[in-house]
Amino acid sequence: MKRPLIIVGTLAVGALALAGCSGSGDTGSSEGGEATYVDGATFTMAVSADGGLLDPQMNAGSVTNQMTQFAYDSLVAADPADGSIVSQLATEWTVDTTELTFTLADGITCADGSDFTADTVVRNIEYVGDPANESPLLGAFLPVGATATAEGNVVTVTLAAPASFAINAFASLPMVCDAGMDDRSTLASATNGTGPYVLTEAVPNDHYTYEVREDYTWGPDGATTAETGVPASVVVRVVENETTAANLLLSGEVNAGGTGGADAQRLIDAGLFYTETESLGGQQWHNQGEGHVTADPAVRLALTQAIDYSEMMDVVGMGQGAPPTSFAALAPAACVGDSVTAAMPAYDTEAAAALLDEAGWVMGSDGVREKDGTPLEIKFRYETSMGQGGTAGAELATSQWEALGVKVDLQTQDETVIQDTIFNTGDWDVVWITLNVSSPDQIITFVSGESVTNFGHIANEEYEAAIAEAATVPGADGCDAWLAAESALVASADVFPYMNSLGRTFGNGAEFEVGGDLEPLSVRMLG
Repeated sequence: MKRPLIIVGTLAVGALALAGCSGSGDTGSSEGGEATYVDGATFTMAVSADGGLLDPQMNAGSVTNQMTQFAYDSLVAADPADGSIVSQLATEWTVDTTELTFTLADGITCADGSDFTADTVVRNIEYVGDPANESPLLGAFLPVGATATAEGNVVTVTLAAPASFAINAFASLPMVCDAGMDDRSTLASATNGTGPYVLTEAVPNDHYTYEVREDYTWGPDGATTAETGVPASVVVRVVENETTAANLLLSGEVNAGGTGGADAQRLIDAGLFYTETESLGGQQWHNQGEGHVTADPAVRLALTQAIDYSEMMDVVGMGQGAPPTSFAALAPAACVGDSVTAAMPAYDTEAAAALLDEAGWVMGSDGVREKDGTPLEIKFRYETSMGQGGTAGAELATSQWEALGVKVDLQTQDETVIQDTIFNTGDWDVVWITLNVSSPDQIITFVSGESVTNFGHIANEEYEAAIAEAATVPGADGCDAWLAAESALVASADVFPYMNSLGRTFGNGAEFEVGGDLEPLSVRMLG
């Protein structure tokens, strides 16, 4: 079942491309046309970067998020087909505007053999909910101000304010067992959860090995590890080069992986099984923190108007991009509509130059603008795994900004480094990094407030007013207000999506389903 995914990076950062449950190609069927499943096999999947810190509540990176699916569970899960909520750790639940209850299944155990209890759930909620712990999941997968109590096997969660999609958030919040809560340092390179697999070997930047838990019976909608074809072990292999990953898929050394462009076409032509779906593939963020030139609204708008983002979509997407329509695009999306097209500042280089002139950014003899002795220089960062399209797009943006009189310090960084850059050092002014979610409330903590997750230091009063209205309306009935809120972010050039991407996850020797991530209990090894 799908856990809505935060991607820190672009689509290509994901352990696998984001995909739905449609498929194509040869699945390795038997002579009779039916797939033949085998037990005791190893499932190997390629990821484009190392996950870094493996603490599931302290790392919002897409690779780590995928890896945690094998070792950690949530209270409930969301069906990837229609978004409906199904059981996981909890078999029963109730929801109203400010209170949720969860009744845990009987007999849940942790990988270390200890019991998983309602009190453990409360500890998890208290930890993520404490702003001092700086969990990037606070506000995204746990409403700010939520508190919890336990009685028997029932957990009651009280919200500080109405939350339209609170139950969806709890389908995304991974639960850690007591020993991991007691010593968070043990979660940096090991696992301690209730999930279907346990990490047994970690070799950073090379591979991670997980072994199946044969007694696991509390998966999404009652899924277990006893089904025929469930792999006995899983190897997550770090393969940074997309062409190498494609070659490994073709040879059968890797059973699952995501790739794009010409490499993807090679795999399609070879008849490999794949799944696909559309999600956000590119976002531009501006740092409004103190001391950053992008704190000036005129600079943000000018940088935005100086680029034709329809052209940029084609360059970065290498002809495979699609126009973006909203911030919460990951299927199944809670709100369907277009918050981007009408709100996006129009491409107009003359207007961009006039904005800077009016704001006092004077063109110098060296071709760089300055204001009160401060040069108009930006630190522009983008994620390495955007690949050739990302590099070409970043170079195009740099040339267009330089023509406007902006000096650009361009750097590409891998997922681990770029997370440190945006969340810790703040050594950036413009960054291409994509936040993929399935409901609009999940971006709130990243674009408002004073938590560490608001890495762009965004303070948009129109957005705040719109989400305050939207939060009082349950579910999809409030979508118009949520979309209006997103439009306020785009119009002010605080952050905006400039491309959707079609992601494909390819398989060889295995079948699987992909929602926000590859679903661990959907994997079946083929004979």
